[in-house]
Amino acid sequence: MKKTNAMRILDKLNIPYEASEYDDDGEHKLEHGAAAMTAQKLGVNPEQVFKTIVFKSDSKEVLVFCQSAVSEINLKKARTVAGVKEVTPVKEQELLGLTGYIRGGCSPLGMKKQYRTFIDESALLQDVICVSAGVRGTQLKLSPQDLIKATEATVCDLVLEK
Repeated sequence: MKKTNAMRILDKLNIPYEASEYDDDGEHKLEHGAAAMTAQKLGVNPEQVFKTIVFKSDSKEVLVFCQSAVSEINLKKARTVAGVKEVTPVKEQELLGLTGYIRGGCSPLGMKKQYRTFIDESALLQDVICVSAGVRGTQLKLSPQDLIKATEATVCDLVLEK
């Protein structure tokens, strides 16, 4: 397995992780069950699979949000924790240029720049969570506390209550 930027950062910080590869079917739409399929391939509960969502604020600041892939982000909560008036998702064609990652392979670790990062508090309910390793078909399993430390993230409530 080829080392990704995310793996190299964790290695440098002496943070333990497990990298797991799986067949990537190219389906990264959460509404099509991508979180459940990824969880099944990794042998974990879907609540342990965390997605990375990249937004731009009204002042063009890039913001990174990480939350369980079974949940939807609450934009009002995202704006509040970031202290901004507006957030809009980064367009798929902009993602690579801003982060160095493509959709379906975006890791909260090892982006081109260190952006402010926010992780949903539900991560702390898990012993281990999974995030993208920076390429499609590879996930990193690590403790939520270690991910928070490595990304210098703010832990907050991001979930849209249904």
